[in-house]
Amino acid sequence: MTIIRTITALIALLLASRPDLTHASTTAATTTTAATDSALPAFPKPTPETWCAETKLLQPDGSVFRAAREDWTTARRLATGPDADPAWAAWLKKQRAAADDWMARHRDRVEWAGGREHAFVSPRDGSFLTWTAAIPGEETDHLSSPSDPHVAITPIIFGAWVAKFRQTHIRTMRDAARLYRITGDTRYADWAAGQLDFYAANLHRWPTVNLSREPAGPRLAYESLGDAVLLSDFVETARLLFDITPPARRQAWFDGLFKPEVELLDKTWHNRIQNHAVWHRASAAQVALLYNDDAMWRREMDGPYGLRAQLQRGVTSDYFWLEQSIGYNNYVIIAIQPLLTFAGLLGKADLLRDEAAIIQNLAIAPLTIRFPDGTFPNPADSGSPARIAKVIAKTLAGLYRILPTRSGLAAATLPDNRTWDTLLDPPAAVRGEYAGRLPPASSAIPAPLVVSRSLESTRFALLKDGPWQVFFHYGQIDSPHMQDEALNWSASFEGVDVTHDPGTVGYGSKLTGDYYRRGLNHNVPLINGEGQKPWHPGKLLAFDPAPGRAAVSAIQPQYRPDAAARRTLRIEGNRLVDEATITLASKVDPARLGLALHLQGTPQLPGNFAPVSSKNFASGRPVAFGYWRDVRAATFENETTFDVTLAKNKTLRVRFALAGGGRFTVYQGSSPDYPPARRAGFYIEKEQPAKTATFVTTLSPESPEN
Repeated sequence: MTIIRTITALIALLLASRPDLTHASTTAATTTTAATDSALPAFPKPTPETWCAETKLLQPDGSVFRAAREDWTTARRLATGPDADPAWAAWLKKQRAAADDWMARHRDRVEWAGGREHAFVSPRDGSFLTWTAAIPGEETDHLSSPSDPHVAITPIIFGAWVAKFRQTHIRTMRDAARLYRITGDTRYADWAAGQLDFYAANLHRWPTVNLSREPAGPRLAYESLGDAVLLSDFVETARLLFDITPPARRQAWFDGLFKPEVELLDKTWHNRIQNHAVWHRASAAQVALLYNDDAMWRREMDGPYGLRAQLQRGVTSDYFWLEQSIGYNNYVIIAIQPLLTFAGLLGKADLLRDEAAIIQNLAIAPLTIRFPDGTFPNPADSGSPARIAKVIAKTLAGLYRILPTRSGLAAATLPDNRTWDTLLDPPAAVRGEYAGRLPPASSAIPAPLVVSRSLESTRFALLKDGPWQVFFHYGQIDSPHMQDEALNWSASFEGVDVTHDPGTVGYGSKLTGDYYRRGLNHNVPLINGEGQKPWHPGKLLAFDPAPGRAAVSAIQPQYRPDAAARRTLRIEGNRLVDEATITLASKVDPARLGLALHLQGTPQLPGNFAPVSSKNFASGRPVAFGYWRDVRAATFENETTFDVTLAKNKTLRVRFALAGGGRFTVYQGSSPDYPPARRAGFYIEKEQPAKTATFVTTLSPESPEN
């Protein structure tokens, strides 16, 4: 937490501008082709190394990719012996104690089938359970989460516990190999190598997992993605032990563990552009590098869905991952980071120069759309909104030894940042490589200035003018991880959160499908209570970043079967004006047309609002409506206004109106935010079923008439 607090202070130094990233055109170019894996374009990325160049630290040859170092001699001097640095010695002592305890008390079991990590949640509220090494059913009779103190053990939850146990076990193998390198204690090498022997000898005995989308076969995890994650740590463990291991034993690891795992990964996600496939290809490529298997390398890197294709077709021209969430942006970085580090340590960084530049841009891109309060927009089905302090402290700082940026290296250099990376490849030493090219540590740290911009290849737009900043998500690029959220928007006013996307809880919770992915959870038009279905890229109709008239307009021509929806957002001085139109096809019957809106404040409603029972509010509507509480409602003619008090005692006046007039009902209640928080939810519905409606919402610090 100290690092993140310090990073928060550093954020004030993010002053550099990027005016060249502003799109000056007032209308969009062409809409993106509706994407399937066969139609996904290779998004143009002509010069990834020069994108946001002022934030980066270049190598002498102009590359952004620094080959990682591994200085065990210096690490031993820092952390062991009579002249050791006390802080590093204490850190190493903790590492040894943790490994010693695990090695003495825990072993993996062939009969334990790995479960789905996302199922490690409370059935009551979807909160993630607290993992401990106590074996459910043997050493504890229940589990818990921060908001649910007693969770019964079920086979699904036990399988999820096994998944986390196995990850911890294999990462302890990796750390034991490191402890051998720094201490010379052969206990650690013997245990880590013995565990590799165990998995190589027994992988074929592991339970078979049958998934409809993957070939049946023994695997260590529930789905092959989990095996890909584990494989990366397996191969790093082997690398650390390779020079002390006889060739026959290395070959046994390859034949019994590495080769079967790569074959499994090659059979799954072999024809998709998707984050799972990135993990598969990157982990398998590590095996190819370690064993100098050129055929395997070419297959994993250069195949039609190899790693190069994943990045060319999976990363947009705006440098966001096609699944759109900040969480999956980071997940792709995490997938490829071990391979980039691995290649550098083996002297093969030149094989991945272009891919490294794209990954660095994935890490930087969220900074271009950050909100003033330090949060990011939260499209698609990720967790709670990410914060800039965490992104810098974890993502950019975590890349300092291979893809250094000014802000990332500054964060990594903080004195209490003690990890294996910072011990073996000290940030101070990395900083020394740029002597004369870096400003003093107290100087401004460049980051992209947040300005109005159209990110059309990603189906995003950002408006920033006066006191308002608005993020608009008008379509998807592909189906994975989409929600019923096209035309959703988030906003801040004078740096205060007005409305945001809360994200979703663990996928294993029914709240994910029943509520968080549904239209009611988003600021979107609703048809009979439902949002967008199926996914569609949408079409950007207009974009104008000009101060004083900033506006964006987009349409979803297939918002639902036989229905289209269009939204226009305009910043008019201190006002934000939203116009959302629903149009049904002529051949279909009228429907209940409505609009959902969620505000991060307390509304002062007119006196005619009356309580509505939860049963009556949810009756005849989609399941998501059953998750609202304390609902009140009132019916209006043409329009209504009321005030909402936000954080920092800021007040906005909200006006709801029907273009062309008419009667509508406003329902207001407590709607779920990311657990356990809640927020002020509004559902506006036209009184009578109709075939078209335009809802106009105005938010301003003064009366809309002024």
